[in-house]
Amino acid sequence: MFVLIAGGGRTASHLATLLLARHHEVRLIEHRRDVLARLHHELPTEVIYEGNPIDPQVLEHADIRRAKVLAACTSSDEDNLALCFFARTRYQVPRTIGWINNPRAAWLFDEKFHVDVALNQAQIFSSLIEEEMSLGDMVTLLKLRRGRYSLVEEKIPSGACALGIAIKDLRLPPDSVIATIIRHGQILIPRGDTQFEVGDEVLAIADSKGAQELARLFGRPDAHQET
Repeated sequence: MFVLIAGGGRTASHLATLLLARHHEVRLIEHRRDVLARLHHELPTEVIYEGNPIDPQVLEHADIRRAKVLAACTSSDEDNLALCFFARTRYQVPRTIGWINNPRAAWLFDEKFHVDVALNQAQIFSSLIEEEMSLGDMVTLLKLRRGRYSLVEEKIPSGACALGIAIKDLRLPPDSVIATIIRHGQILIPRGDTQFEVGDEVLAIADSKGAQELARLFGRPDAHQET
């Protein structure tokens, strides 16, 4: 998976190191000379791309159109928000992750700026990138039982396998349960004859294998071909 990291601070370099150790393709953009000097001691030269990460030409030369994830890790919350927004709206990057520098700005890091995940710890950053992409558009909301089970959420798109099928007729994974459905802003208690509709937000509890199967049932048809 190709991850593009904007910014070269300590968080960004640590994130790049973790992702490389997990055999992901990584490119990190940085323009400050003193920071670049440090990065060249910490990361392989081919990972580092010199340039201003908020410059569209630099982003395009760094191959942002091919990125599966943009991790905005600059020292400016304004730049991180702008990067997430343009990554999605201009370059159609599937997943955006924004680093919050000032906790008072955390409320800005949401869907208005196309921030999929807002984080402030590098280790959580790297693990969520892997998990979020492995489940397509499904989002992990909460870990249960020391990580064995997760509360996951999926907003059902057009073309999903589960559309128009009653819950009782779906071949749900054995270690999973549909907790609730949010439809048009209202909570819908799932019954055996409940059928899923486009735009339904489904909350479910599942183990890791079950979450992947639920992502296949409720996600975009091409999601797992892209990852």
